[in-house]
Amino acid sequence: MLDHCSISHKGGFVLWSRSFTPEVAQTASSSSSPVNSLIRDALIEGRNADDKYDKDGYTVKWTFVNDLELIFVVAYQRILQLTYVEDLLAAIKTLFMKLYEPFLTTFVESVHAISNGKVAGKDSAVSWNFAEAFKNWDTVFDKLLRNFEEKAAQERKSRYRTAAPKALVSDSTPPSDDASTIPSAALPQDEQAIARTHQALKSRLRARGGARGGRRGVARMDSESGRDSVHSSDTETGKKKTKTKVQRKWGDQVPTEEDMASLDFSSDKPNDAGNIGSHDLQALVDQASLGTRTNDGLYEVKDWEFDSQTDEADDVIARTMGSQVAEQSKGSLGALGSFFARFTGSKVLTEEDLKPALEGMKQHLMKKNVAKNIADKVCEGVGESLVGKKLGFQTTGNAVRTALSTSITRILTPKTSTDLLLSIRTKLSTPVPSAQQRMPYSITFVGVNGVGKSTNLSKVCFWLIQNGFRVLIAACDTFRSGAVEQLRVHVRNLGMLGVNGATNSKGRVELFERGYGKDAAGIAKEAIAYGKDNDFDVVLIDTAGRMQDNEPLMRALAKLVAVNNPDRIIFVGEALVGNEAVDQLTKFDRALRDFSSASGAGKGRGIDGMLVTKWDTVDDKVGAALSMTYVTGQPIFFVGCGQTYTDLRQLRVGNVVKAILSD
Repeated sequence: MLDHCSISHKGGFVLWSRSFTPEVAQTASSSSSPVNSLIRDALIEGRNADDKYDKDGYTVKWTFVNDLELIFVVAYQRILQLTYVEDLLAAIKTLFMKLYEPFLTTFVESVHAISNGKVAGKDSAVSWNFAEAFKNWDTVFDKLLRNFEEKAAQERKSRYRTAAPKALVSDSTPPSDDASTIPSAALPQDEQAIARTHQALKSRLRARGGARGGRRGVARMDSESGRDSVHSSDTETGKKKTKTKVQRKWGDQVPTEEDMASLDFSSDKPNDAGNIGSHDLQALVDQASLGTRTNDGLYEVKDWEFDSQTDEADDVIARTMGSQVAEQSKGSLGALGSFFARFTGSKVLTEEDLKPALEGMKQHLMKKNVAKNIADKVCEGVGESLVGKKLGFQTTGNAVRTALSTSITRILTPKTSTDLLLSIRTKLSTPVPSAQQRMPYSITFVGVNGVGKSTNLSKVCFWLIQNGFRVLIAACDTFRSGAVEQLRVHVRNLGMLGVNGATNSKGRVELFERGYGKDAAGIAKEAIAYGKDNDFDVVLIDTAGRMQDNEPLMRALAKLVAVNNPDRIIFVGEALVGNEAVDQLTKFDRALRDFSSASGAGKGRGIDGMLVTKWDTVDDKVGAALSMTYVTGQPIFFVGCGQTYTDLRQLRVGNVVKAILSD
């Protein structure tokens, strides 16, 4: 049984709707309704390529009439197996268009006139009486739905009738000693065959148990004989003589105090301005990569920019193939233009027309390091948005490119704020009761092994120091050898760099560590308390790398999140991976939500954003950004593109789209 069915326009007009249960009727107009959730989470953000959408126990399916911008939606309880929903949607769309196409065409033209400002929107919107226009549709819909439900019921009965005799003679039916309780149709023709089969099974089970016992016995005998043989060998050959350690000789003379000082890297020593021990400041800060300061004095990291050679390529095309071909190929997907150039004219686009172009587009996205399943969904969404549209004199290539650009832009456009500075300043400026102390802003960095969490945490710390914040780094990676020492070196360097790239700013950054082998959640809690007591603004929590399939380690990470409830959870991933990035991010997000919710205090916290490392190694193959954002819907705060503290960049949606569409 269906729960809800509606027909609406992409402009927000609900042409017709029907709710079959009181619960759905009450929430039909609220933001929590499954249909509104579908529009908000899937259609608006371009995630409309899946066959269905699940929300709060409901499954939602839909179809489009792209030429008139209509959406047909059906919702039903997820537990029900309604096999006729897709056929019902197709039938509803066909009948509705056949009955009311003239009215719908006039209505859509009016909506476009309103959007272009040619008609007063309020007066025109009130003039449409959908209840009067579609007054006969309820009767047609009821009859159509009844036919599908009756057909589905008959199919279920027929499947039951054909399955029942098979179930009676199934080998999995337990044998009964009383033959009178079994129907005559199910009695075997040869009862002796059943007895022989039963006896063979029992013999096989006994043989299997004996074989297992026999193997164990052989293993014990082999192990005992092995020990005896080793022992006998040792007694025959005797014990080997151990070599004595020879004293290592370092030099002819005792090292002087100057020599010892040059080898002492264990503590910070006073240095001249511009130097950090024997390290050169230029090796830590790339002047060409330094960000800029706004009129308000805020330090902003540079934007990542894609250096495209599109104009040069277009000039080459113009010289070699003529101006007419160049005009058609300008702004296309380069090599994909050969797929698109065949389809021109004013006819209505069909799936067969778009199939070669979409296949070429999918291959192009995968070459850009977009995960395969994400490329499939993006292309399906583009295809659904174009089927049924009239091109006029526009080429299919331009239409597909425009639709792809729009889809990628929607996916990459963040639905939450990416301004971490604003979020930090808002929390720090929020008044607190006089008896309480201000809590620092906490950020937890999570990810798999070897992606560069500690290094890029230090880059974020440098950015925060340049904006005048006091930062406490919590060393919660208590497993990897050298993790605490690595952060100690970063803290020493960052303290010497200072606010404006100068020296002597040690008080702005500090390391909080408790050594190795301790509980990471407890160390993070102590660090936040220490930061509150010592007036730190931000606490950056470094965690140990772990694989996404390691459940015990993921539970430990979820415990850290649940106990401390950080303000931001940032997933650190590599730009080099494609499908693996989707798997890592999906499982990290799911594990954090499930395990932190189970522990109580975390309330199902998931990933709040991403930081993508090794961005400088992929050139224009930036598909990992599209894959990660598609999976979570969360923004990418920064990308790392080097080894100095200034090698941090912000991503602009336009630059990523430009890189993905480039050939």
